[in-house]
Amino acid sequence: MTEAVRLSAWVHGQVQGVGFRWWTRARALELGLTGYASNKPDGRVHVVAQGPRADCEQLLALLRSGTTPGTVTTVVDDWAVAGDPIDGFSER
Repeated sequence: MTEAVRLSAWVHGQVQGVGFRWWTRARALELGLTGYASNKPDGRVHVVAQGPRADCEQLLALLRSGTTPGTVTTVVDDWAVAGDPIDGFSER
């Protein structure tokens, strides 16, 4: 499973103001993924990660693991073919 993909995950719960984006960035970089995590006005965090499918699946599992900062209630994921390259992994 080395196919490059783009994961978009919308994380619901108490995930803003608790270090969630920083934590997500650290996990993504450990997995060698690129992308970003951004706060949304409705309280969700939108995570976009790009790289090998197996690594993106690991990140998704971590987002759902219950070990994140804050409280995650739901993670809605969407998968696509990798798009244009993204430099690094940023917090937006």
